[in-house]
Amino acid sequence: MNVVIVTGLSGAGRSRTVDWFEDQNYYCIDNMPPALIRNFIELGATGPNTLDNITFGTDIRSISFFSDLVSVIDELRELPDVSLKVIFIDASTQTLVKRYNETRRSHPLGGGKATAAIIEEERELLRPIKDKADLVIDTTGLKVAELFQELDDEILGGIDKHRFKINLSSFGFKYGIPGESDLIIDMRFLPNPYYVPSLKRLTGNNKKIQNYVLKSPLAQDFIEDFHKTVKGMIPGYINEGKYHLNIAFGCTGGHHRSVTMANEFAKIFKEDGIKVSVTHRDLDLMGKGR
Repeated sequence: MNVVIVTGLSGAGRSRTVDWFEDQNYYCIDNMPPALIRNFIELGATGPNTLDNITFGTDIRSISFFSDLVSVIDELRELPDVSLKVIFIDASTQTLVKRYNETRRSHPLGGGKATAAIIEEERELLRPIKDKADLVIDTTGLKVAELFQELDDEILGGIDKHRFKINLSSFGFKYGIPGESDLIIDMRFLPNPYYVPSLKRLTGNNKKIQNYVLKSPLAQDFIEDFHKTVKGMIPGYINEGKYHLNIAFGCTGGHHRSVTMANEFAKIFKEDGIKVSVTHRDLDLMGKGR
């Protein structure tokens, strides 16, 4: 089992680092008391759904438990079935004061304004943990994308474009626009099979509907152009530390054109070697009078 403990100075980027591990399909837990970490690892190693990759995030909000963290790290390093990596996220005192002033957040150590004295106090409290870290990342002057780049290099040995995933979905505009989508593509410019009596009750999962929608020159031009556009965007997303893209295709009811296009692009992107998932949000509403 791969276990990662992410800790460091408040405001240095610990939460962003945990987010990165979540994007790498680690099971992530934030601010679990260190004394419970080993129990959770043992739980994750048993039962029908075992966990292979776990990340624990912990910071000064767990100060009452920090005396336990040193001993937990030592214990985990002795376990034969656990590969442990401790990552400490650091930054200069001046940088942290500036970040807190910009966000107007209270520092967790005392709950008040982040001053240089408070940050130095926190730094001293965390020194025993930093001394045990396998990797220390200083985020002074780093943007989030640059932090993710460093994690790519240190943990994965560089960017792997095959880790990028596209989540495709279909929906009906009359049932509302999905809020979680990065790109919403309106397919209502294509001929609608709904008005062909023999096709009305079928869906975009049916070959007859697919042939009807895809034979349109408009559809073919769109597929070629949109495919080129998305492929051109992917390197930029990866460079910015984003490893997935949510694309939603919409039509009136979410049964014909949108379903066809989601399925078609799933096939195209898979041929490109990209990981793909497909969901059809409103397909089960057909025939329910909604």
